[in-house]
Amino acid sequence: MPRTRIKICGLTRPQDLEAAIRLGADAVGFVFYPPSPRYLNLDLAHELALCVPPFVTRVGLFVNADPQQVRHTLAEVKLDLLQFHGEEDAGYCAQFGLPYLKAARVRPGVDLLEFARTYATAQGILLDAWVEAYGGVGQSFDWSLIPSDLPVPMILSGGLDADNVGEAVMNIKPWAVDVSSGVEIAKGIKDADKIAAFIAAVRIADAC
Repeated sequence: MPRTRIKICGLTRPQDLEAAIRLGADAVGFVFYPPSPRYLNLDLAHELALCVPPFVTRVGLFVNADPQQVRHTLAEVKLDLLQFHGEEDAGYCAQFGLPYLKAARVRPGVDLLEFARTYATAQGILLDAWVEAYGGVGQSFDWSLIPSDLPVPMILSGGLDADNVGEAVMNIKPWAVDVSSGVEIAKGIKDADKIAAFIAAVRIADAC
């Protein structure tokens, strides 16, 4: 039976990283977008990345960053996967020598099949809500806008929490789910009980 992968994003504290890993997260996300309340400076990101054990993926999130900023981050922080949330084109995303995910902000009129074809070199497409800000705002979108025949793995994000992620897994069957604000008590501050409930809801849905 397929197992939905789980990414806990926007980690800023060692204890939250430890909880996410201990409770079964497949991937952990570090935000390198300065306007975000979950932004990590490179020193802290370096220390957190060193604490991630084998077979847990370290993901770095960027938004319209200067390529040199991305390269500098990669020189300082051990990352396994890049995640781009801005208007980066496919050539930009593919230039750093690491696999990448490209986020699509979903609303009526966005052609997700064309989007996936445009980013054919991506390891997957992350679907998030269309808002003025870039990610982490806790808003969901109309899941009926997701085509059933996306040609790349799909990561579902946007307003997920322990109360709705089970429904999402059963109905949408994404390759993975990505959560940030849905497991927080404040922006950038995760709650171990919320992480545990979120992961348990995914696993229950996987078993259905």
